[in-house]
Amino acid sequence: MPIDITMPALSPTMETGTLAKWLVKVGDTVKSGDVLAEIETDKATMEVESIDEGTVTELLTAEGTEGVPVGQVIMRLSGEGEAPTAAKPAPAAEVDAKQPEPQRAAPAAPPASPTPAPPTPAPPPLPAEAAPPAASAAPTHDGDRINASPLARRLAQAQGIDLASLQGSGPNGRVVKADLDGAKAAPVEAKAPAAPAAEPKAAGAAVQQDAAPKPAPTYAPPEGVPAEATKLSSMRKTIARRLAESKATVPHFYLTVDVRLDALLKLRGELNTSLEKSGVKLSVNDLLIKALGLALTQVPDANVQFAGDTLYKFGRADVSVAVAIPGGLITPIITDAANKRLSVIATEMKDLAARARDGKLKPEEYTGGTASISNLGMFGIKQFDAVINPPQGLILAVGAGEKRPYIVDDALGIATVMSATGSFDHRAIDGAVGAEFMSALKGLIENPLGMLA
Repeated sequence: MPIDITMPALSPTMETGTLAKWLVKVGDTVKSGDVLAEIETDKATMEVESIDEGTVTELLTAEGTEGVPVGQVIMRLSGEGEAPTAAKPAPAAEVDAKQPEPQRAAPAAPPASPTPAPPTPAPPPLPAEAAPPAASAAPTHDGDRINASPLARRLAQAQGIDLASLQGSGPNGRVVKADLDGAKAAPVEAKAPAAPAAEPKAAGAAVQQDAAPKPAPTYAPPEGVPAEATKLSSMRKTIARRLAESKATVPHFYLTVDVRLDALLKLRGELNTSLEKSGVKLSVNDLLIKALGLALTQVPDANVQFAGDTLYKFGRADVSVAVAIPGGLITPIITDAANKRLSVIATEMKDLAARARDGKLKPEEYTGGTASISNLGMFGIKQFDAVINPPQGLILAVGAGEKRPYIVDDALGIATVMSATGSFDHRAIDGAVGAEFMSALKGLIENPLGMLA
């Protein structure tokens, strides 16, 4: 019998994906391990491998299709010993039977000649087109709460869309993000604010939602100015949304220290000489990752995450490292950075960065982390304030090391100095704790032998 290939869940939070590119065509024979397609999630573009064998008989989703729900059939293979059938487009009815199309799920205007509904006891009358098949996809209610994903709730509130007017395409009629596409904003009804309140939220979430900015208005480019329009990728949309939410809902405060690098640069040179035969070469960033991990363990009150009425304090420092990739950035993670040898951090970071740029990271390699580091020193940037990557509590922004006048041994001299700025979530980290953390970081960098103990 035919083998259905569905849209995979490439990360724990993935609900939909974009089918960026097919790497097979109808008639191709595939075996386990062959790459079938490139799927674009909200974090990266990843290759999907086949776990089955057979001949491609149908490609049910066109390249570039956005908002394909996880679990929807996107292609079919002929089974073992089965003769491949001719290529044919998937009938709309068949696709609808398997997975309602989110963009068409919203109720339309009643037909010109509606048929009276049978006299069955019901709450407010439904439109005539809400026949049993469509009703099965309608969002289910739990008391006064509409069955919808947290992301769909957040977007619906920001866009002024009434969730009760939508038909859900998720499991058990659950409204997901894709169901909001094409939906029109409606005046907020009296019961609309109850939906966010009914869902378990962190303390203060209502304030955060009220403070969250509405979608940014779009503007046409100035007349007469040459311009090229580029459609945003899922990654760029996610970066825009998450960072806007971070600045709107997370109370940032910033602390900057100037750090003398001479001792660290000397140690790096000596270590690289000793590691030359093994082919490992330490970068300044590798040492800073180690220093950040150790500072988090020395000041555990800074290695935290805010969660409303709960504060998580982590017993391990997992450092997310910002890596620029085409079209955006991604943050692969060095786990337990405080307890790893510098040579191991350098080797892992080189591998993670290379695979990040090739779009080959696994979700668990860039999802999580307890704090982040962003280094723009290689571009000559002296100092900058980074935006916190929620739900983390801090991010360290690193500038370039440069020769500056500096007090050396109680006398004015010239030293290699770097400015480092910590961005902290004030809900989780107090100013004194942030200052203690930055002092610990400065001490580790200026006395780097302590990192080898």
